[in-house]
Amino acid sequence: MTGAATYPMRRWVFEDAKGRHDINLGDSNMACGRVADLTLPADLVLDYGSDRGGAGLRSIVAAMYGRDPDEVGITHGAQEALYLLYRVLLRPGDHVVVFAPGWQQAHSVPAALGCRVDVVAATPDGRPDVARAATLVGPRTRAVILNSPCNPTGRRAADIDAAGLTAALRAHGGHLVLDEEYVVDLGADSLLGRYERAVSVSSVSKVYGFPGLRTGWMCGPADVVRAAMEHKHLTTISNSVLTERLAADVLERREPHLERYRRLTSRGGALLRAWAARHADRVRLLEPEGTPFAWLELAGQTPSLEFCRRVLAETRVLLMPAEVFGAERGLRITFAREEPVLREGLERIGALLDGERAAL
Repeated sequence: MTGAATYPMRRWVFEDAKGRHDINLGDSNMACGRVADLTLPADLVLDYGSDRGGAGLRSIVAAMYGRDPDEVGITHGAQEALYLLYRVLLRPGDHVVVFAPGWQQAHSVPAALGCRVDVVAATPDGRPDVARAATLVGPRTRAVILNSPCNPTGRRAADIDAAGLTAALRAHGGHLVLDEEYVVDLGADSLLGRYERAVSVSSVSKVYGFPGLRTGWMCGPADVVRAAMEHKHLTTISNSVLTERLAADVLERREPHLERYRRLTSRGGALLRAWAARHADRVRLLEPEGTPFAWLELAGQTPSLEFCRRVLAETRVLLMPAEVFGAERGLRITFAREEPVLREGLERIGALLDGERAAL
């Protein structure tokens, strides 16, 4: 499972698969919430807001980490937070370490900025190989970009190896950029507190199920956040005060949303495990560690993209092929869905697999 994406996710989701599915098991967030789930004051003034994000939302996010609001910047989704960090931290000639399989942005943007990028393959059980990454850190290493739990494998970096990675970075002064979208308890489980040059990025998209709010954040050293927010003023200027207020409502009353997340992942995970066991001759499930999705390794010689195209065409179920993550012979499947939806999707895919088996 190595390398950069060979088939852009944008092309798969917004071109090839658009309008051709009625069950979505491809997106990496839990089942989406609705406007009716939220509250909004009718007297909200729709001004420009603040380039750093409103003081109320920044305070809520800071409290989740146990940090100061000056160490928080609100962004247009986690993707903008990551992009801003790459722009302010990296210069041509810098060395960057990323992991595969993973999100295309982590590899493509540093490369476009003129950085030398080392891509580290996952361990055989799908974990980010942070022990290997630590051996690549040197005087020119400006950043290591770590997503744990990993999207798409659903596996966490081993704690003992993460300690080795931060020690290697500390020796050379590099930054640790943490994509922590799937860390539920940021105060207890974020790696932010393990290293003084770490920056954590997250949002209300994945665990909370509100990707349409396009509201994320970064939390880390105040000087890094300040520089990123100054650059933000040259891009999106500020966030929508409307979506910031709705995101604040999500986080102020996060327990009901998290309870729904736990319910969907618990029941959905059990359904997926039972389904994978029935089709063990065709798929191998990597047990997810705190994510709403799992990675399935495919048996046989059929490329992942070809398989997902067949599933899309014959069952109208959307899956995410390995090729969009720079991998092969696998796919990401999301199980944090209401039970009837997930059950129907799995039954359709299972019928296709049964038909292939009968034809052999």
